[in-house]
Amino acid sequence: MKRYCLTLTGDLLPGAERAAAVAALAAALKLSEAQAGAFLNGRSRPLRGELSQERAQQARAGLERIGVGCLIHEVGEGTLEPVLAADAFRRPSRLSLTAATMRCPSCSAEQPPGEVCQDCGIVFAKFGRPATPRRAPAARPEARPFPYKTVGQLLLLIVLWSLALAFWSHWKKDQLPPPDFYDTARLGEPQQTPTAARPFQVEAEGIVYTIEPLYDYQLDGVVVSLHDSDVFWDIYHFKDWKDFINIRDLCVVWGGNVTTGAFRAMSYHNTTWTCWVASRGTGAAAAFATDQLSNNHLLTQDPLIRRALKSAEIGDQVRLRGKLARYSHSGGFQRGTSTSRTDQGNGACETVYLDAFEITRKANTGWRLVYRSSVTTALAALLVLTVLFFGSMARGVRD
Repeated sequence: MKRYCLTLTGDLLPGAERAAAVAALAAALKLSEAQAGAFLNGRSRPLRGELSQERAQQARAGLERIGVGCLIHEVGEGTLEPVLAADAFRRPSRLSLTAATMRCPSCSAEQPPGEVCQDCGIVFAKFGRPATPRRAPAARPEARPFPYKTVGQLLLLIVLWSLALAFWSHWKKDQLPPPDFYDTARLGEPQQTPTAARPFQVEAEGIVYTIEPLYDYQLDGVVVSLHDSDVFWDIYHFKDWKDFINIRDLCVVWGGNVTTGAFRAMSYHNTTWTCWVASRGTGAAAAFATDQLSNNHLLTQDPLIRRALKSAEIGDQVRLRGKLARYSHSGGFQRGTSTSRTDQGNGACETVYLDAFEITRKANTGWRLVYRSSVTTALAALLVLTVLFFGSMARGVRD
């Protein structure tokens, strides 16, 4: 099969504007405009590469459309040594990006470059001023579709990893730290002394409660379990008793239970009014002192104390100060308090109307941060995944 090559004549076609032709040739051959301009200096320059006759004709037509003279030679006809690659002209579609038109100086009709106007018939070279070539607008690149599948897979992976991390950190955040984490010098016996306080009343949710102080009371301990009494699903406090001042129950340990580490060998669980304790291994119960544990019903109407109380978590070292007290309201509800650490069973819990509450050592802050972050990340990724799912569904319906 015969092969052909191209040679640039080095001349512009009649009516072509040099600046536009240089720019189009530079874009087609991927040259600078200075280099492209050097190939239009009247000297012939062969292009490197062999083409079929059809491709060679298409390439020449593309060059002529931008106003550049070009000849076709059969390979072996003794053409000049090639100096440029003709790769840019092997695919005619590339030339279409730089195709040019020209405007007749007489009738202003737009048409392909040539010597005679296709509408009015004037000869451009004799008219006095050349026709003005105009470059065709470049084709807009096709917009890439949004990668729904790839992004969805990535978000699903983030959700799964975040949930796994949330489950793990949820377990770790409530582990009891070793004894050396705590200020054990403060973890002595609770201080209970006679009080001079007189009975008083407070109001919550439209109900008036009567508080009868029995002793001044101060306790430093480690929180091992807790129960929120002000939640709506605690029907005893919320519905039956209408007890709106018992904000939270804290089960705490102190003394030798902490310094010996015996508290870490036990498991704890709070219900509505009781703290349950069980040993995790042989001998653990013998080392644990039951008189160094108490379940405390904590009462307050002070918003600052309430906020501090609600921020306490398992493993924290806390200090509370207030009144061991009985309390009641006119609806028939009343609750007493234990005044001894050695009693057990019904009525053994301490009821304390708080004057002050503080957390002196905050436990497991790193794991608690990991837990909150992983839950937030999982929820955010799940939300975006849901939006993408419905977005892809809507796009599928439109398409």
